[in-house]
Amino acid sequence: MVLLISYERSEVMQTFIFGHRNPDTDSTCSAVALSYLYNAEGKNTVPKVIGHINTETKFVLDYFKVKAPDYLNDTKVQIKSIKYNKKAIIDQNTSINDTFNFMQKQNLTGIPLIDNNKKLKGFVTQKEIAKYLINGNKDQVDTTYDNIVNCLEGKNILKFNKNIVGKVLVASYQSKTFHEEIELTNNDILIVGDRYKILEYAIASKVKLIILTGNHELPTKLLKKAEKSNINIILSPYNSFETAHKVILSNKISTININNKPITINYKDYRTDFLSLANKTTHTNYPVVNSKNDCLGLLKITNIDNYEKQKVILVDHNSFSQSAIGIEEAEILEIIDHHNLSAIGTNTPINFRSMPVGCTCTIIYNMFIERKVAIPKNIAGLMLSAILSDTLIFKSPTTTEEDIFAASKLAKIAKVNINEYGYLMFKAASSIKGISINDLINQDFKAYNVGNSQIAISQVMTMDFNEIEAKMDEYIAKLDELSSNYFCVVLFITDIYKNGSYVLYNTEAKETITDAFNLKEAFEGIYIPNLVSRKKQMLPALLEVIEKKV
Repeated sequence: MVLLISYERSEVMQTFIFGHRNPDTDSTCSAVALSYLYNAEGKNTVPKVIGHINTETKFVLDYFKVKAPDYLNDTKVQIKSIKYNKKAIIDQNTSINDTFNFMQKQNLTGIPLIDNNKKLKGFVTQKEIAKYLINGNKDQVDTTYDNIVNCLEGKNILKFNKNIVGKVLVASYQSKTFHEEIELTNNDILIVGDRYKILEYAIASKVKLIILTGNHELPTKLLKKAEKSNINIILSPYNSFETAHKVILSNKISTININNKPITINYKDYRTDFLSLANKTTHTNYPVVNSKNDCLGLLKITNIDNYEKQKVILVDHNSFSQSAIGIEEAEILEIIDHHNLSAIGTNTPINFRSMPVGCTCTIIYNMFIERKVAIPKNIAGLMLSAILSDTLIFKSPTTTEEDIFAASKLAKIAKVNINEYGYLMFKAASSIKGISINDLINQDFKAYNVGNSQIAISQVMTMDFNEIEAKMDEYIAKLDELSSNYFCVVLFITDIYKNGSYVLYNTEAKETITDAFNLKEAFEGIYIPNLVSRKKQMLPALLEVIEKKV
């Protein structure tokens, strides 16, 4: 059986739901359950995690056959969230004339050039177009037959070549002089009116292209000769002077002085990084590309503030320090939590739901009931697991009657026995074999502000304290290393079945631990019975002592 819930929905207007940086079972399961609830109501949300999923949570997800949420690195604004001009690209074979007109229409001073596969091939500016029109070679043409027809608003008479490359000649001399002075070749493009002797000479010379000006038709006899010699012919409504000018504008835009290696930005780059780049380069326009160098459009520096923030909903936390990197750049829509209020703030009013219960999933269970949305078996299993985890199977002093009631209802839906399943879950989570000291300490590591300082508390649920005890000196050394950034760093190793915790701390925190927990004298690895809750026991005790010292 596999949970029929897809996290892969359209990226348009998605709202991400996630918990804190060290996702535990409540944090992860709350995100999944709330996303299911909201999507059942027609919203477009996706559960995410912003840290490594621990052993217990993996067991829970596997047990109820639910796919783990994808990892979210940050919520910083990316280029793809900025309203850049996705139409501001043009094929490198487009004529100078059409390119300039397109740039005028799009109000652009520069534009990326792409090939048939949308790969970025260069960048051209209006300044370079102007330089070309003033100083460029007006005798050479490198373009397509269709470009010339379009640019001249002409008529297709004979077409044998897709690409036209050659030297432009205007039949301005008398016929005899032209024949004597000008030697025509297959690389010539002749602009001529109703001068039939010159046309006969051009056809006999097998020129590349004849452009007939003033809409003068070619006599049938000459037309047949031209067709037999595979000579391209285009009819122009303009006179010779105007035609010569427009033929030059029909050149491919890539033939002028373009920037073959423009400074680009990836659509996944951060807005803040782009601002640093823009300050250094001082350019006005930047082609937007992906990792394959496909050009997606153009970002003008004037549009940098026209962006959409990532919409997010926070569960199981309400502080910047525990949330996603770049959370200050996101749009927080809602917070659902059961912790004390922190310093997180929003620019506009939001839905904030907080209850003094043992688990966030207890709040979310109530939301299902209030909204009359049926709870699937596997979602019920996840929420039950979160409640059992956070309340230590109701042994934690944070446990409330609401937690117990919700758990009993969810257990019936999930079809599990609370005590039997709880034992399996904690047994699976308690093994610390193969986990490094650094990973174990950071598994559930949280920092808290105390005045102008901070303290850090890590809590590990395991029945294998003997394995930690065997490496006690290494654990203490790591805590001492971390303490350079904190007033104190404490690791609580909680044994749910003994209903107490062993305490390790940085060396200088001995007096703090002694005072906080009313001990005769603290020592590394001391066991304190009935100490299981970080929120209601560990943190308040430490804060009461430390607030007097800082």
